[in-house]
Amino acid sequence: MENTLDARGLNCPLPILRTKKTLNGMQPGDTLKVVATDPGSLKDMAAFCSQTGNTLLSSQQAGGDYEFLIRKA
Repeated sequence: MENTLDARGLNCPLPILRTKKTLNGMQPGDTLKVVATDPGSLKDMAAFCSQTGNTLLSSQQAGGDYEFLIRKA
């Protein structure tokens, strides 16, 4: 199941905190699409996934947005 989190307009650390909260309510194997506008989220999401064991499936910039697809561990 894919969920979507709109974190546009939020600055560090809010995109990560909202991502963590959303993932906590999901089942292992579910995916979460996160859309953020904070440029720091590129490094932050990669580090967050590495530290928590979740899988960062994709990371891309689309216009002024940064889109991440994460699979819950």
